[in-house]
Amino acid sequence: MKIAISTDGENVSPHFGRCPCFTIIEIENGELLGREVVDNPGHHPGYLPQFFSDMEVKYIIAGGIGRRATGFFNEMGIETIVGIAGRVDDVINKMLKGELKGAESFCIPGAGRGYGIEKDECDH
Repeated sequence: MKIAISTDGENVSPHFGRCPCFTIIEIENGELLGREVVDNPGHHPGYLPQFFSDMEVKYIIAGGIGRRATGFFNEMGIETIVGIAGRVDDVINKMLKGELKGAESFCIPGAGRGYGIEKDECDH
């Protein structure tokens, strides 16, 4: 199973669509099979869900993600886990142990409305 984690440095990014990069991990039977970091290809409505679907990602992990994006991911069969903060390595360890629990999204509904890729921060 492949998982995409919104990444900013060593930490989970608070906003999925505007993170600098993504850590893509592959887990099978509680073991980490692979890990790579890919640059964010851009924040365009509907683009990232297709991008990650093509990569066969099944889960998205982020601090926050908008409702519209969550809907797009759901249409692609990709589950979003939000309300996650901390170091990416710690999040991966929790995933491997089955201990990662999501919470409420850090993104405020409507905070990104009217902005495209040029908006470099969210109104968290």
